[in-house]
Amino acid sequence: MDATASEVLNFIQENDVKFIRLGFCDLFGQQKNMSIMPGELENAFQRGITFDASAIKGFSDVTKSDLFLFPDPATLRVLPWRPGPGRVVRFFCDIRNPDGTPFERDTRQILKNVVEKCGRRGFVCKIGPECEFYLFKTGPDGEPTLDPIDFGGYLDINPLDKGENIRRELCLCLDEMGIRIEHSHHEQGPGQNEIDFKYGDALESADNMLTFKSVVKAVAARNGLFASFMPKPFADKPGSGLHVNISLARNGFNAFGNEEQSLSEVAKSFIEGIMRRIPEITLFLNPICNSYERFGSFEAPKYVSWSHQNRSQLIRIPAAAGERMRMELRSPDPSVNPYLAFALIISAGLEGIEDNIPLRRPIDQNLFKAGEGVTDALERLPRSIEEAITLAEHSEFAEAVLGKDLVARFIESKKEEAKEYAEAEDKAAFGFKRYFKVI
Repeated sequence: MDATASEVLNFIQENDVKFIRLGFCDLFGQQKNMSIMPGELENAFQRGITFDASAIKGFSDVTKSDLFLFPDPATLRVLPWRPGPGRVVRFFCDIRNPDGTPFERDTRQILKNVVEKCGRRGFVCKIGPECEFYLFKTGPDGEPTLDPIDFGGYLDINPLDKGENIRRELCLCLDEMGIRIEHSHHEQGPGQNEIDFKYGDALESADNMLTFKSVVKAVAARNGLFASFMPKPFADKPGSGLHVNISLARNGFNAFGNEEQSLSEVAKSFIEGIMRRIPEITLFLNPICNSYERFGSFEAPKYVSWSHQNRSQLIRIPAAAGERMRMELRSPDPSVNPYLAFALIISAGLEGIEDNIPLRRPIDQNLFKAGEGVTDALERLPRSIEEAITLAEHSEFAEAVLGKDLVARFIESKKEEAKEYAEAEDKAAFGFKRYFKVI
């Protein structure tokens, strides 16, 4: 819903709205929420609603703990699983300091800045995420178990696929919230599912990614199940990826290619720009220890490479033409903060265009089976979160996009996490406790 504050206030009054959720994202991709009553909304638009930023990890300390949430009227959504009477709506918010200036660690604002930079160069970046997740049974106490809902495989149907009705309900809920679904199906892992929504502007897609995860978890819980976006819940089963489909529009047309499916020079430089920076930004695309257990198996990439249609590559060019011409980045996973991830990916691509760098040759082989004669010549993605941290620490590029202070805070937190993981005797138990219920 693209609306002004006054239109939103009228909508709230006319549609029996009793609770208003003000949502935002912390540094690490977790959605946070505060509820206000309808009578407070006008004040929220004008003056903001204060909250304790020292209680949000990575935001502020107790000496400067007051920040303000300003709802973005364009993000108004009714929550379909909370029916009337007494409807519930949600906004995403801008975060500001007490003096009204933008909060420098507001990741949504960081992506806004990158989107504006992209626009000044004559481009609109379109992003379409493909997000995988697992559905698990819950125990008698309502707590999640590690028993998947089924043992179906890729594109299976009922009775092997027991998630069919859940996906249907999810698609209907998301559609009611203005998120257009393109595909949904059972994925390769037991209880693993994928729902893809239509590409949109970068900020809209990041907002939709947060909405998507919250809807999946809410609908799963309503059906007595638990949804986890943990990148690798099973060591011997497929991980859950977040494949990011990207294209650029210029003057209303796709700038990536033409009807003959050949990549434009703009697309080639954009793709090479991302590959040039991918090792040093991987910490933000794969931000938890468990992320690195996914690389190199079950179609998750391991090397910095590209090819047409090839799912063993970091970047795949799908078989598409015209307005659907795009690239697919296959390394990110659902534990990301989408605002940080999209900001870095877009900025890396734009840098490639600005530098007019040529695209390296494609690797038209299955890299999961290729010999050392092929793979030894390729740059690898970071093998562990420790390696990713080291690369991010020395990244002037990440600091330029995200801000030196944010990068330092992010890395400090990830170092603590990596240390705890390294000291854990039972890595699987650590992952279950630290990530499974949260991501």
